[in-house]
Amino acid sequence: MSVTIKLPDGSEKKFDQAVSCMQVAESISQGLAKNAVCAEVNGVMQDMSAMIAGDAEFRVFTLKNDEGLAVLRHSTAHLMAQAISRIWKNAKFAIGPSVKNGFYYDVDFEGATIAPEDLAKIEAEMNKIVKENLPIVREEMPRTEAIEFFKKHGDFYKVEILSELDADTVSLYRQGEYVDLCRGPHMTSTGRLKVFKLTSIAGAYWRGDTKNKMLTRIYGTAFEKKSELDEYLTRLEEAKRRDHRKLGKDLDLFDILDEGPGFPFFFPKGMILRNELESFWRAEHVKAGYEEVKTPMILNQELWHRSGHWDHYKDNMYVVKIDDEDYAIKPMNCPGGMLAFKRKPHSYRDLPERMAELGLVHRHELSGALHGLMRVRCFTQDDAHIFMTPEQIESEIEGVVRLIDSFYSVFGFKYNLELSTRPEDSMGTDEQWETATCALKKALDTLGKKYEVNEGDGAFYGPKIDFHLEDSIGRTWQCGTIQLDFQMPERFDLTYVGQDGEKHRPVMIHRVVFGSIERFIAILTEHFAGAFPLWLAPVQVELIPISENQSEYAHNVCDKLVAMGIRAEVDDRNEKMGYRIREAQLQKIPYMLVLGEKEKEAGSVAVRNRKHGDLGVMSFDELANKLQQEIAEKSSDI
Repeated sequence: MSVTIKLPDGSEKKFDQAVSCMQVAESISQGLAKNAVCAEVNGVMQDMSAMIAGDAEFRVFTLKNDEGLAVLRHSTAHLMAQAISRIWKNAKFAIGPSVKNGFYYDVDFEGATIAPEDLAKIEAEMNKIVKENLPIVREEMPRTEAIEFFKKHGDFYKVEILSELDADTVSLYRQGEYVDLCRGPHMTSTGRLKVFKLTSIAGAYWRGDTKNKMLTRIYGTAFEKKSELDEYLTRLEEAKRRDHRKLGKDLDLFDILDEGPGFPFFFPKGMILRNELESFWRAEHVKAGYEEVKTPMILNQELWHRSGHWDHYKDNMYVVKIDDEDYAIKPMNCPGGMLAFKRKPHSYRDLPERMAELGLVHRHELSGALHGLMRVRCFTQDDAHIFMTPEQIESEIEGVVRLIDSFYSVFGFKYNLELSTRPEDSMGTDEQWETATCALKKALDTLGKKYEVNEGDGAFYGPKIDFHLEDSIGRTWQCGTIQLDFQMPERFDLTYVGQDGEKHRPVMIHRVVFGSIERFIAILTEHFAGAFPLWLAPVQVELIPISENQSEYAHNVCDKLVAMGIRAEVDDRNEKMGYRIREAQLQKIPYMLVLGEKEKEAGSVAVRNRKHGDLGVMSFDELANKLQQEIAEKSSDI
């Protein structure tokens, strides 16, 4: 029997008999074999010890690949579980996958209380197991035997998982005394799991169902090198320093109170920030040919059946009875946009029609999913719905991409693009989906934009382009999206009269730029670490008179700035000047004007910049021109 192995570069390796993945790697190079973590055989991930009995396409992964790093982290999750099982003999284990940047394991400690300080104890035991260098061995077992095996050991979470599997045979992985149900692949031994850190503890319902038991979820991460771990932990500390929830309170911008979980409060300074963003949004949309609308927050249930949202989204909707009729609080703005378009007849000459809306929507998110302004139960979407002829699709998509690009450049965001295609749970014909997907691809190609394809992750009514922003510490956030929709116009029987005098169906784009005002504010807060650019800063200038003798002068200068539209305030409290300067710095105010007797007599101001420090003495007009120019330019260098 011969086996032909096809490599990624198109070359082939031939073997006289069945061969292991490791043997194939060794035939390519000893260096590759030494660093190999796992392999992909005909599209299936395998351990390096797995045998290949027939012709196959083959690829090796090392810790330089995301796939290899995921295997390292998943193996470290098992390492952590083994350490826990040694310390807490009665602990039971649910699931322990690798996730972006690390791993977690959901554990039932059966009444024992686990605190963050226990993580060091678990890490110490993990290090002992690493030194034992236990082989990690795959075993296969009939599913029925596996169920009995885990029943015997009281692992009823594994029994539940096994009971639902549609497989005759399952795989288990053994390292020393510890055995876990897992499809793999895994590292070859615990000795290769040297660089790790347990990072946090959270609660998680078994299978995400609030009716089930609350388990303890322990998060961690693992890397190939200690320097990579150190760099990651530094980024975590920086992310903690930038946490918008803490900064929102410290800077008196916004908060989530116990009286309204998931329903944010915006305070006066937060409203300034929010209103500046919305004013910028409105001005740019007017320039781009959009008209603003506002649609009701509550609409009857029939509308949501007509739109298709009731079938696909009802579990996330808040419902209410009005005059014995069923209504729903809108979870999205599009059905209202359909009615706004349908209010009058349209000609092809009216198209494209671009309708924008800052619409407040409500979604019933699980309490465990809520996270500051990042995940809330009510938020304002900066929606727009564009109605157009089929011939206008590509030009309109290109226009939206350019608009979103111009917005993000103002904030200094880089971004990458993802094109998501038809999901399983979708509406419409194959032809409609093909036309829509090709149109999105062509528009991106015309603009010369690079993008990745995310198969099967489109909206239920059409494919979409997602914009993933990269912030100042390298994290990515999905914000803007462009969705092409043939379904809604059909469901709402939208029409326009074409050049031929006949009725035709318009095509529609759904799109957002910020995504949600609340979430975008959270991202901006963390991106700038609360030190917002001058044009966004709630307080732009703080005037600090050295003594009471300059207080009147400070208020006069402040009044002149406010009259020019600049947000300024005076701190003339009976505190030392150094204290007041530090307070202004802690509040991250862009400019501080220190006013002494010399400045008062000369009618000038001593200027301190948050980033660049002392800028010297300026005349009022010189300062005013500088501030107005920076605000107009929306400069981020502040």
